[in-house]
Amino acid sequence: MRFLFVGDSMTVGRAGDITWRYRMWQHLEAAFGGPYRIVGPRTELYDPEADAPVSYAYGAPDFPAGARHHLAGWGVGFHHMWPLIGEAVRAGRVDILLVSLGLIDLGFYTDSAQTERNARAFIAGARAANPRIRAVFLPVVPNIRAEADPAFAAEVGRFNELLGKAVADLDRPGSPLLLASRPAAYDIHADTYDGTHPAPSGEHKLAAAFADAMHQAWGLGAPYERRG
Repeated sequence: MRFLFVGDSMTVGRAGDITWRYRMWQHLEAAFGGPYRIVGPRTELYDPEADAPVSYAYGAPDFPAGARHHLAGWGVGFHHMWPLIGEAVRAGRVDILLVSLGLIDLGFYTDSAQTERNARAFIAGARAANPRIRAVFLPVVPNIRAEADPAFAAEVGRFNELLGKAVADLDRPGSPLLLASRPAAYDIHADTYDGTHPAPSGEHKLAAAFADAMHQAWGLGAPYERRG
């Protein structure tokens, strides 16, 4: 089974971060119960000083190089990723996508309706590369802008509804799609370091959302257990 993590700054992480990708790797190592690989065209973290994804300074030194692969970037969304996903799936021979996108789209590029259309294009691109691909999508999680800006919060809520409908519409037996539950009791003041990007407790909650969705719907792995 070959996994690809797709996301924005919450997924790629910055220099020194542990990342929820590490927490997911820990979970897969402990609970997956079969051979797997984490694949993708990138392994870097974002370096704030260089304003570029050029760092390899992960906060968890035991995170093996082979498990650091991803398709994520600081400041990206479905707007950027739907044209790239087909080649990434093809090159990585991806079986399962774990996708956390949408916040950046709504914040800078597209409204909820266009973001949903881009999400549909993303799914179509992935399936063109692998017609049997599976995918788990995480709704946009609480963030500081939504707390401070009611209009933006409404757009986030609207997009999450549209994403849920798109996943339900496009789900099919040969290529199942899941909408993960928003992490329970996700507190931007405790689970992030700046109101948006996950702190260690937030990393665990994001990884758990994906792990529990796969276990509950597909019987893959086990319920998430916090390690470290």
